[in-house]
Amino acid sequence: MNEITPSDFARGRKLRIGAFAAPVFLTLSPAIITFILLLFAASGPPVAALILFAGIIATVIGFITGIVIAAILAQKRSAWTREMRERIAAHGIKAEDIGWFRSELKPNEKRALRAVEARDLLLADAYRETLASRLTATRIVKSSKRELLLAKRRQNSLKQLKSSRAEEFQTEIAKDLEKIGSINDEAKLMLVEAESRLQMIEAAASRQGSLADSELALKKLSARTAELPLALEAAKMSEEIRLELEKEDLE
Repeated sequence: MNEITPSDFARGRKLRIGAFAAPVFLTLSPAIITFILLLFAASGPPVAALILFAGIIATVIGFITGIVIAAILAQKRSAWTREMRERIAAHGIKAEDIGWFRSELKPNEKRALRAVEARDLLLADAYRETLASRLTATRIVKSSKRELLLAKRRQNSLKQLKSSRAEEFQTEIAKDLEKIGSINDEAKLMLVEAESRLQMIEAAASRQGSLADSELALKKLSARTAELPLALEAAKMSEEIRLELEKEDLE
């Protein structure tokens, strides 16, 4: 998975600006042109009335066109945002990435984050770090569960195929099942630790305490945040390669 580049951010900004600017530009442009033409219309009221009528029609059409373009650009930006989230999550969500995933935060987490930020910046950093771990763990639990189901379906499908390499593929899929299952278990453990840590930080903030004694646990969570997504991606890649081999073998 590629890193996010400045050109990716530039594309997002252009889509956002375009979505806001399209209705305004396409509505105001014909209206302004109509106003200027009316100022210079010296042929009498009939011509002015015709210009005004044409200007109103053009303005309405411009407004509708602008709304349609804005909707298309907004949809593209939404798809771009989802793509950016997936690319970030593939490497493990970090504290500075929380803004991308606010829609995935629970209401109580949003409230707690605001409260912690207002009381102690150091605790707020720890809270964001742990939130990143919680988000990563939640995503890995869901993704690995989905991958487990897919792998089991492929395993069942292979049982019905009469292929000389079926047994080899079965062995490889069994290994993947074990690996993905291990990742799923590790992610569940990481999720429990992160949720417990969030509660501890909230309690520390409410009593103006510190997290010096929890530094090691936070580092442990951070390490898992970086390692588990990459491990899951590796397992998924090996599965994709195996599917290609299966297709070639069947052909």
